[in-house]
Amino acid sequence: MVPAISVAIDGPAGAGKSTVARELARRLGFLYIDTGAMYRAITLKALRRRLNLADEESLKALANQSRIELTTDPDRLTRVFLDGEDVTQAIREPEVTRHVSMVASLPGVREIMVDRQRELARSKNVVMDGRDVGTVVLPDAQVKVFLTASPEARARRRQRDLLARGYHVPLDSLVEEIMERDRQDSCRSIAPLKPAPDAWVIDSSDLSAEQVVEMIAARVLGRAS
Repeated sequence: MVPAISVAIDGPAGAGKSTVARELARRLGFLYIDTGAMYRAITLKALRRRLNLADEESLKALANQSRIELTTDPDRLTRVFLDGEDVTQAIREPEVTRHVSMVASLPGVREIMVDRQRELARSKNVVMDGRDVGTVVLPDAQVKVFLTASPEARARRRQRDLLARGYHVPLDSLVEEIMERDRQDSCRSIAPLKPAPDAWVIDSSDLSAEQVVEMIAARVLGRAS
């Protein structure tokens, strides 16, 4: 039996990980696993229930009781289902974005999510993106990428995404939010944001998503041949 191939793509918020990972998976015919979407789904559910997001036991219980499914629609886009409800758009709302880092930093929640993510990657070729995939979730991934970009470049991308969905947020506010998110993700005690020692660091500030996909695909196919 040929071992499954895993591609781990990590990096800070707004670096383009999801866009790159989704297209890379489509091109290679791999399963795309958006780990951030899983944490966003739990955050959305906690916000809806007005739970204290710092209460680890409550959030751990919530994660344990929640059913999160990632599927691919006919257009090869990933759909996220939470307890049977399609929350693909809801988990991208600004309120969820502001609080997901807090939820993702809770050790009890991470333990449950990491087990589920590893199970998904055990028997399939996958492209998985997040903030600790190469360091914690899939430390044996054959290809590891740390995708980054300047805070300003990431804020501009985020602003375009928000405008497309009808949200008008000043650029300076987004830069500040992204830098604070970086601080939280990098300083958390459990699985802090950092490149794996053997990760390929790509600065996408001046690169298109297509260029980044081409670069990673070439490396994956080289490893797979």
